[in-house]
Amino acid sequence: MARVKGGLMAQKRRRNILSQVKGYRFGRSKKKRQAREAIYHAQLHSFAHRKDKKNDFRRLWISRINAALKAEGMKYSLFIKALNDKGIKLDRKVLATLAKDRPEAFAKVIEAVK
Repeated sequence: MARVKGGLMAQKRRRNILSQVKGYRFGRSKKKRQAREAIYHAQLHSFAHRKDKKNDFRRLWISRINAALKAEGMKYSLFIKALNDKGIKLDRKVLATLAKDRPEAFAKVIEAVK
């Protein structure tokens, strides 16, 4: 049986892996084994950090709402409870945007809650 050389496919595999690690530093951008491991870890972290990003934004929105409420002399927890009691269906993202970009509209929401 004839010998089959795997040079072409090995080159294609290596080129594919190394194209994914463009911009990485040191051996991770030049050596196949290190690059493959770098890709593996990068994919794990990207999945986990996509989940973390949602928590980070929620924290940011809460702190923005709280800062705007402190200027009005109100607490965040009491404000959220009053919103739920009144049946006002605004999520934290919208409330934070109002507090940051349209303080007059946010003041009207606070008046509706009081």
